[in-house]
Amino acid sequence: MTFCIITHVIHNQVGNNYFGYAPYIDEMNLWLKNVDKVIIVAPKSNFEITAIHNCYKHKSITFIEVPQFSFTSFSNSFKAILNIPFIFFQIVKAIYYSNHIHLRCPGNMGLLASIAQIFFPKKHKTAKYAGNWDPKSNQPLSYKIQKNILSNTFFTRNMHVLVYGEWKNQTRNIKSFFTATYSESEKEVVQPLELKEPIKFIFVGTLAAGKKPIYAVKIVEQLLKNNKNCQLEIYGNGAEKDKLLKYISEKKLQNSIFLKGNVDKQKMKSIYKQSHFLLLPSKSEGWPKVVAEAMFWGCFPIASNVSCISNMLDNQNRGLLLSLNIESDVENIEKIISNPILYSTKIKSAINWSRKFTIDKFEDEIKLLLH
Repeated sequence: MTFCIITHVIHNQVGNNYFGYAPYIDEMNLWLKNVDKVIIVAPKSNFEITAIHNCYKHKSITFIEVPQFSFTSFSNSFKAILNIPFIFFQIVKAIYYSNHIHLRCPGNMGLLASIAQIFFPKKHKTAKYAGNWDPKSNQPLSYKIQKNILSNTFFTRNMHVLVYGEWKNQTRNIKSFFTATYSESEKEVVQPLELKEPIKFIFVGTLAAGKKPIYAVKIVEQLLKNNKNCQLEIYGNGAEKDKLLKYISEKKLQNSIFLKGNVDKQKMKSIYKQSHFLLLPSKSEGWPKVVAEAMFWGCFPIASNVSCISNMLDNQNRGLLLSLNIESDVENIEKIISNPILYSTKIKSAINWSRKFTIDKFEDEIKLLLH
């Protein structure tokens, strides 16, 4: 089987290896175990390889490089219009020479690919919609177009569209799905931490405005003002880093809030085990892996009520949903801190639920989609 991946994820070639964002690459490597040849249509760049990057593991990869494009400014839009015909042709060519087409959505490449696949109704296809599938959510126009095309069974045939969460009134090709980080063999007995001071919070993710790491900082700042002995460790990197450092310095929070940068999967596992709470005040998510990972290792998840997070947390039976009102959120967190039994009960429920979604189960589901 020749398996074609069409994605907006930026890659870097080092020798014969193609590197990209590790969570995406790790997932794709599970798909690639089942195929003979791989064609990848994606942009390339010479970025620095760090702990958050990994490479595909397959012996037969054909990489078709296409330009990055966006519509964020007039000049970018002009360049995009010039490049789109070439990119679309490369996508169509790759689809033609492949047996199974795999679209990574949402994104600009996903939009072009969702249009291109219309012309190949007999090809076997999957689309992984890694964003928020909630029909009521406010999303960019390009995302809405992709969702409409993918869920239209007249234009989109022979395709499973994999989405996060359970949503009413969906077409027959929409399949509720999940993602996984840990295998059955990694399971070990985990007990909820005692709520001994200092209470340890962590933020894990890209330091981008949409992830709202500054809100996590403000929550811990307010808890400190309320005489709670706590600290926050921030894992990740990104454009908001300087803004966070400035805020921490101005508010004199250097002894309680720490930026730790990117760390690898193995180290992150021990960090989850040693932390009381995960904070994820994100504006938008698909299936936030950090929430599932934290739950797997007994770290209490506190996250925004977006996408399928309410379902993951079983409407707060397995964690706490943020309202993004600082006073209300801090008050609810303090209630959990002051109630060890409630904290422990929710954590145990979170551990039991998250351990249903292992890499082993994920691989079994992938095989069913490919055959």
